[in-house]
Amino acid sequence: MSYDGLFTRAVANELAALLKGGRINKIHQPYKNEILMVVRAGGVNHKVLLSAHPSYGRVQLTNDQYDNPSEPPMFCMLLRKHLEGYIIEDIHQAGLDRMIIFEVKGRNEIGDLSYKQLIVEIMGRHSNIVLVDKGRNMILDSIKHVSFAMNTHRAVQPGQEYIMPPSQDKLNPFEAGEEDILRRIDFNAGMLDKQLVSQFAGLSPLAAKEIVHSAGLANRNTLPKAFMAFIEKLRKHEYLPAITAAKGKEFFYLLPLEHLQGESKTFGSTGEMLDRFYFGKAERDRVKQQSNDLERFIFNEKEKNEKKIKKLQATLTEAKNAEKYQLYGELLTANLYAVEKGMKEISVINYYDEEGASITIPLDPRKTPSENAQKYFTRYQKAKNALKIVDEQIQHARLEADYFDALYQQLEAAAPKDIQEIREELVEGGYIRQRQKKGNKKAQAAKIVLDRYMASDGTEILVGKNNKQNDYLTNKAAARDDIWLHTKDIPGSHVVIRSKEPSEETVMEAAKLAAYFSKARNSSSVPVDFTKVRHVKKPAGAKPGFVIYDQQQTVYVTPDEETVLSLKGNA
Repeated sequence: MSYDGLFTRAVANELAALLKGGRINKIHQPYKNEILMVVRAGGVNHKVLLSAHPSYGRVQLTNDQYDNPSEPPMFCMLLRKHLEGYIIEDIHQAGLDRMIIFEVKGRNEIGDLSYKQLIVEIMGRHSNIVLVDKGRNMILDSIKHVSFAMNTHRAVQPGQEYIMPPSQDKLNPFEAGEEDILRRIDFNAGMLDKQLVSQFAGLSPLAAKEIVHSAGLANRNTLPKAFMAFIEKLRKHEYLPAITAAKGKEFFYLLPLEHLQGESKTFGSTGEMLDRFYFGKAERDRVKQQSNDLERFIFNEKEKNEKKIKKLQATLTEAKNAEKYQLYGELLTANLYAVEKGMKEISVINYYDEEGASITIPLDPRKTPSENAQKYFTRYQKAKNALKIVDEQIQHARLEADYFDALYQQLEAAAPKDIQEIREELVEGGYIRQRQKKGNKKAQAAKIVLDRYMASDGTEILVGKNNKQNDYLTNKAAARDDIWLHTKDIPGSHVVIRSKEPSEETVMEAAKLAAYFSKARNSSSVPVDFTKVRHVKKPAGAKPGFVIYDQQQTVYVTPDEETVLSLKGNA
């Protein structure tokens, strides 16, 4: 757990320093469990994300872009009614719990002063966002409703009194001295980090392990000093927010975590760090929820076509024996007098062989001699006909398998806004039934929004995240002399540099985008082709997103998330 009570304290201080006295101008609810507030403070608009996500719950300043639904949910409407235009008087933490409280005041619909509290509780799957009328301590509404049947301590529902989550009765580390540590820790029991977590409020296992690590050979002399030094840094707000990568995972905290013995990257603020840490994580989780049925369908179709190819290849192998079946049928017909019912095989002279060698023909003992001969003629005719169509069927199945493989990759890289376009494509292809409202093609094309990036030298780079976007980007949005990029023989996005003669650095940056948004995202030295858009063609009747191209050059790049974030930030 990285977002512990101490981290919450730092976030609350950061928000209070920037937003105190600010006005809440806009409120959106982009997703089920998340609220986005735009606060005008110090002549600047600040975006504040409040998340009650079961896995990614947090409060932070953000620069990320969020897509808002066309119709705001009821909770969002209620927050707009009670909070838009209100002033933030204070932002503070409840004790050292993972709770941040926004104290706001404004005038209600009849002009009277009204005081409200917007309380964000970060408690894993029990996370919540609650709007409270401060004067009456009454819940006006919450993003999640909790009844007494679900929680015997309190109900979180409109009209109920707001009750704080139960206290854990732990010691505040900012009020503790070395004697308190010695009194509460049993050095003979071991597991010092777990003891610290159980005794002191706001400490996560991650922070406790860092304290024990910094104590070296932790004992009664070193541990209290390490504990006090750690807490003193946080008391003085000597933060250095960092993401540490170790053992294939990433961890964030207010300071670089030395006990993980990994590589750390520091940031200027907790908001900047959290934007980087959660980049794509929460979005992919939302995509997974919205596209469960699509993912299952696409995977099944891909598997079905791959199995079909194997069966067709077996049929093709069988078909190549057509001449052998014809030979067996003719030799049996010529030697019917020598065949008796019940025989399992017969050896006859192969009069087509120059040396007149004998050949053994397998027989079905249940069939008559003429029936055995007819069986081979039938198999010959079947195999002969199969040769004409099996190759074509294999080619079609391969195209289908490749198509669904590309769609599967697109789902992995998709944002929530891209899911509907993939669904529409499958409807238009006749693979699934129509769910969306009907609209003309012109209106649908107008809805397509491409991901925009900016190279280091200011050149615009556009990326298609699915087949509809790829077709639109390559065939409509791009100029004929723009530079087009795609991973070589690997499913991925179409990328276009809006320049006739981009610099070598820009080509390499765009190539990294093409490699990142492809099936080879986790590979190194990925081949990426680039050519002018005029050399890219879509064959008649081809699947969405499929093109052919020539006069290309190839560069090799390693996908890099830091580069993608930097190019996105430039835009």
